[in-house]
Amino acid sequence: MWFLVFSITCSVSVSILLKLARRYSIHVSQAIAANYVMASALTLLLLQPRLDNLWQPGLPLVVLLLLGLLLPSIFIVMAYAVQQAGIVRSDAAQRLSLLIPLLAAFLLFNEPYDHYKLGGIVCGLLAIGFLSLHKDAAPGHITKPQSKHKPMILLFGVWVGYGLIDILFKQLAQSDLSFISSLIITFMLAGLLMFGGLAYRRTAWHLPSLFGGLVLGLFNFGNIYFYIRAHQQFPHNPALVFAAMNIGVIVLGTVTGVGLFKERATGRTGIGLFFALAAILLLLP
Repeated sequence: MWFLVFSITCSVSVSILLKLARRYSIHVSQAIAANYVMASALTLLLLQPRLDNLWQPGLPLVVLLLLGLLLPSIFIVMAYAVQQAGIVRSDAAQRLSLLIPLLAAFLLFNEPYDHYKLGGIVCGLLAIGFLSLHKDAAPGHITKPQSKHKPMILLFGVWVGYGLIDILFKQLAQSDLSFISSLIITFMLAGLLMFGGLAYRRTAWHLPSLFGGLVLGLFNFGNIYFYIRAHQQFPHNPALVFAAMNIGVIVLGTVTGVGLFKERATGRTGIGLFFALAAILLLLP
C-alpha cells in the first residue's frame, strides 16, 4: 500500500507547490518547463523506455504532438485553478476528468453502459456543478465583475483538459507504442515546446522558478511512477488502485486545502465532494 500512499502524496504535493508559486514569486511557465526536464530525466533513469520506438513506422505523431501541447497548457490552467479556486476543488475537478473519456465512449462510439456507469456519470456531473459554483462573497465585500466567474472557468478547463489528455493516452494505448515510451516522448515534446515558447518571447530567466520547477517535476514524476508501481503490486486488483488513488487525492487535497491553507469549505463544496466520491465508487473498473 505504500506505493499508493506515495503516489497520492506526490499528487497533492504538486498542487501545494502550485499554490505556493505566487507567494514565492515563482514564474509558473518557467517552473512547468523545468518540470519536464526533471520528469524526462527520471523517466529515462528509472523507467528505462525503449528509445528505438522513436523511429518505428506508424508512430502516432499527431496524438503525440497534441499531448505535447496539451500537457503543459493544462498544467498552467491547473496552476491558476489552484491559486484561484483552491486545492480542494482543483484536485477534485482533475480526478473527475475520468468522466470525459466515458462520455466520449457512450456518445461518440456507442459503447454499452450499465446503471452503475450511468449513475457515476450523473454523480460526477453534479459534483462538477457544485464544485464550480462561485462561492458567496463575504458580507460587505464587493466582488469584481471580471473575476467573478474566473474560478469556475478554470475548474471547467481542468476537468475538460485532463479528460482530453486521458482520451489521447487511450489512443496511444491502441498503437504499438508502449506507455513508458509514449511518456518520455510527450515529456520531451512538452519541455521543448515550453522552452521554445519562452525563448521566442525572450523571457528573462528566473533561477528560483527553474529550481522550483525541478522540484515540481520530482513530485510530478513521483505521482506517475508510484502509481505504476502500485498497479504492479496489485496486478489482479486494479479497482483497488483506481479507487484508492482517486479518493485518496480528493480526501488529502481537502485536508490540505482546509487545514494548511485555510480554504473556505462551503456547503456546496461539501456536496460536490460527496458526489465526486460517489462517482468514483460507481465507476470502479
